[in-house]
Amino acid sequence: MIEVYDDAQSNVLEFTASGVVTAKDYEEVLIPSIEAKLKKYDKIRVLYHISKEFDSYEFGAMLDDAKAGVMFFNAWEKIAVVSDIEWIINGVKIFSFAVPGEVKVFSNDELEKAREWIKH
Repeated sequence: MIEVYDDAQSNVLEFTASGVVTAKDYEEVLIPSIEAKLKKYDKIRVLYHISKEFDSYEFGAMLDDAKAGVMFFNAWEKIAVVSDIEWIINGVKIFSFAVPGEVKVFSNDELEKAREWIKH
């Protein structure tokens, strides 16, 4: 499941992933939220929090994640990924060089620090 928290007064979107994340979550929550924010702003800042209650991604969700990265390639001003899951942390670190904008990884204990970083 993906929940979105939209700061209507800025270009910041925060998503929290928990349980099993599906393609439907991307198609009905994440991607439409990004598209709506991009109608107001040229560049957006995203905080993607993989909570301690996260279980897994369905294969379709992983495909939609890659698709969203390509669809919105030039939209990212800053991306904060908050997670304690090693394969996610390592993946972000490996591929962050290919993402325009700043990318930073935080642990779940640093969620508030990530929120401050994404805003400034």
